[in-house]
Amino acid sequence: MPSGLCHAHLGHQQLHRCPKETKSQVKYTPHTLSQRSKCTHSCVVSSPDPKSFTLHPSLPPPLKKKMGFESSNGTASPKQLKFLIYGRTGWIGGLLGKLCQSQGIEFSYGSGRLENRPSLEADLVAVNPTHVFNAAGVTGRPNVDWCESHKVETIRTNVAGTLTLADVCREKGLVLINYATGCIFEYDSSHPLGSGIGFKEEDTPNFIGSFYSKTKAMVEDLLRNYENVCTLRVRMPISSDLANPRNFFTKITRYEKVVNIPNSMTILDELLPISIEMAKRNLTGIYNFTNPGVVSHNEILEMYRDYIDPDFTWKNFTLEEQSKVIVAPRSNNELDAAKLKQEFPELLPIKESLIKNVFKPNQKTAAA
Repeated sequence: MPSGLCHAHLGHQQLHRCPKETKSQVKYTPHTLSQRSKCTHSCVVSSPDPKSFTLHPSLPPPLKKKMGFESSNGTASPKQLKFLIYGRTGWIGGLLGKLCQSQGIEFSYGSGRLENRPSLEADLVAVNPTHVFNAAGVTGRPNVDWCESHKVETIRTNVAGTLTLADVCREKGLVLINYATGCIFEYDSSHPLGSGIGFKEEDTPNFIGSFYSKTKAMVEDLLRNYENVCTLRVRMPISSDLANPRNFFTKITRYEKVVNIPNSMTILDELLPISIEMAKRNLTGIYNFTNPGVVSHNEILEMYRDYIDPDFTWKNFTLEEQSKVIVAPRSNNELDAAKLKQEFPELLPIKESLIKNVFKPNQKTAAA
């Protein structure tokens, strides 16, 4: 490169320092990346290989928009936080509100519809949050089979709505904690049942057996382009509230028959507080939001029998038999929770968490 010239690859521009100007008069003139161009002094500037561009030491690095609330000391106190939560009437959304109350974190529930951009923008203005949580979405009532006959409604919320919220948050520089699903995978030849080989965050979803899962896989792929989104893959959520109809445990105790397949699952009593901590740390990207390891339907019901109700009984049936009583196939898989475990080393394996957070607390209640 000739003396006095400096090139920098900034988008589709290069910068030229004219050698005819003194140091006190140095100006950087942008030129498009053509083979030859001229500055105001008619200097000929050749465009080098873009791969060889380096930024002049006196130039600041390219600006990168920072996402999320940042405290002065790097650790946000509850009084500095203000959460905006979508999904007030949902199970996870309701639990989030209770957690915020117990931790002294100010929060508000969003009143806007996810697919209505102006209403979301109005919420952000009214609340002025430090973080946004999305626990809203269509899962179907009584189950995901509902989505098979309500496809447009499912797309409107699970795809269009979620993307709209992510985009609005990005414009405001806000981190969005998005509770998604891990029911977008199924055991395959590379991840055989019982092998202990789980699907990782970067793996491509391979299960679209249900329309619900199809929309979730679609929106997850699109959200990868939003650097402000933290996608949490929740699976078969269980909590210590054994009477809640949304609780996976409660569901299988009420079924006439259950399949018996090991799966990754999410213990909400342990993991929802972790999601709040993830917001405090402004974590983004995809996380398999499950406890490490797998547990089968029978193992869960055996724990219930051993800790809560010794007289409880159940019956099993095969996947083939199950397919005759459901509309859409169900996902069965193991997710690799190593990424989450590395961030939160205290995270318990699934069976230990079930006993500690779900069955032992209820054992005391039953004994009383």
